[in-house]
Amino acid sequence: MATETTLILFKPDAVSKGLVGTVLSRYENEGFKVKGLKMMALSDEILAEHYSHIADKPFFPDVRSFMQESPVVALALEGEDVISRVRDLLGPTDSKEAAAGTIRGDFGDKGGDAKMRNVCHASDSPEAAEAELKRFFNPGEIVA
Repeated sequence: MATETTLILFKPDAVSKGLVGTVLSRYENEGFKVKGLKMMALSDEILAEHYSHIADKPFFPDVRSFMQESPVVALALEGEDVISRVRDLLGPTDSKEAAAGTIRGDFGDKGGDAKMRNVCHASDSPEAAEAELKRFFNPGEIVA
């Protein structure tokens, strides 16, 4: 097992529903350590960079609009195999497919926006985590 740091973004649905503390406690209960935490409004530029893989898709404006409905909370989380373990805790991207007991299964949208309004984004690989942490945290904002 390797100690890793990953990025979690609490999406606007988590913020507006008051779920940040509840979900954060699930991560901490797994033994993960908070290394950075901040609330921020996302600019068009950061969203275009973060979602560059879908920025040319016709549904991207809906994603951008949703991610700008409210500030998000960016979390740098450290732990043993944290990247894969957090993704297991979250459940599948589509909240309608997520089992009860997973974060998305318990709190995600079960309607038409189940793939977008799914509480949190989490890095999917060590390479993505490294790039995403740099995108959302400035030097010095993540404690060693």
